[in-house]
Amino acid sequence: MRAVRYDGTGLYLSDIPAPVAGPGQVVLEVTAAGLCHSDLAVMSRPPEALPYKLPITLGHEAVGVVVDVGAGISGLAEGDTVAVYGPHGCGACRTCRSGAENHCPHARAAGILPPGLGADGALADYLLVPHSRHLVPLRGLDPVRAAPLTDAGLTSYHAVRSALPRLPPDGTALLIGIGGLGHLAVQILRALSNAQIIAVDMAADKRELALRCGADTALPSTDTVPDQVRDLTEGVGADVVFDFVASDATLRMAARSLRPGGEISIVGVGEGRLPVAVNLVPLGAVVRTPYWGTQSDLVDVLALAREGRITVEVEEYALEETPLAYERLARGNVRGRAVVNPARAPGNAPGQACAEEQRG
Repeated sequence: MRAVRYDGTGLYLSDIPAPVAGPGQVVLEVTAAGLCHSDLAVMSRPPEALPYKLPITLGHEAVGVVVDVGAGISGLAEGDTVAVYGPHGCGACRTCRSGAENHCPHARAAGILPPGLGADGALADYLLVPHSRHLVPLRGLDPVRAAPLTDAGLTSYHAVRSALPRLPPDGTALLIGIGGLGHLAVQILRALSNAQIIAVDMAADKRELALRCGADTALPSTDTVPDQVRDLTEGVGADVVFDFVASDATLRMAARSLRPGGEISIVGVGEGRLPVAVNLVPLGAVVRTPYWGTQSDLVDVLALAREGRITVEVEEYALEETPLAYERLARGNVRGRAVVNPARAPGNAPGQACAEEQRG
């Protein structure tokens, strides 16, 4: 089968053996795989700094069709369309039994790694899923628009749901960075809350996207954002700030824009630092670092999409065009989420002509 591999120096398309399902395992024919800034973070690190061996197949946002079912599995059959719950845990500890495999304290020590982030992922024709419990029925959703819901949608939903107790109906949520996660978080907030939504982004087209997704106000990312937020909140600041960038500058913006007793949710994987102490963040503030979400969160996200309450803005690529998609993602040119469809023929990818001109 074809697979996009990363070996520590770059990406390459390779022909590798297709997986076979063992006991309790499932093989999917991949129908869509989303790309994420987490992938760029992996590729930016020295190979020796990674907690797993290379090369690996990238891609941790996955949906597909069941083509091989291992022994001991019931309730799942070939031809079923499913989404993959990516944060695999040990499945046995108290945390996993509560449904929060995303917080399993034993997974890494046991060598249990998410697809595309240690285990081979979904940027391939087929994907091995190590346990059937990590599959959720797709039930009619378009695969290309559903794949990003398994991380971008799940992470955004988990962050929003966790912050709702601090977001009253007359409150204000500030979202910094309207990319793959941010544009979904705007929609999720609009679906679950009556709060005022203020979006911040450097790019005019992403601010326009935020408004189309339900934001009340969209501001350019400048040093004046905290003052503008206070002007929009009668001087008190935002109840919750979601930072989908997590640079030093955006984290300072988050702290300066927050009201006392509010919450900063650091969702982005940037390398910024937020000093937390009295007089450095507002009194009574909570700082949270959400990571993916629970499997029940994923079920809820897929239901919101099925009801038409959220939709993913996507750019679709063929498997051979994956390097181009990552180039656009790294430059901040992707509008919404980049998604690879292994069945798509290469050609006419978003931004292809511009990228070829730049390389030429």
